[in-house]
Amino acid sequence: PGERRLGLAISDPSGMIAMPLEVIERAGWAKDLAALRRLIEARGVDEIVVGRPLTTRGTLGPQAQVAARLAARLREALALPITEVDERFSTAGAERILREGGPRGHQRQTRDRRARRDAIAAALILQPYLDRRRAEALRGSDEDVMLAP
Repeated sequence: PGERRLGLAISDPSGMIAMPLEVIERAGWAKDLAALRRLIEARGVDEIVVGRPLTTRGTLGPQAQVAARLAARLREALALPITEVDERFSTAGAERILREGGPRGHQRQTRDRRARRDAIAAALILQPYLDRRRAEALRGSDEDVMLAP
């Protein structure tokens, strides 16, 4: 979560692929929450992952504390599981993707470009979470097979 925007991503129905979704321009807690609730209902969201940007040393800096407060407020307001994950370097990764795939000579930080960057960063945060969750499910199913008579 940023101070001005919330970059959003969503997974495909199977939970395998994260895709950039959209960006919510921050407009105060009540309006932000209402926008999130509309998306949750429209998309059938059953879990929320919040990126927490730890410092390079893995500690909680100011932005990570902001993200933790947002996650806590979401837990209070929504009847969904809220998971916090490390999102170090997600914005830098999104910038690299935009530079590599975008039109040459158009590197200005336009509002649209920042919004695309934030949605791409959200997908870069969500994908490793989906991968971990799928790997844990596979390990669990392997154990079940190994223990079966």
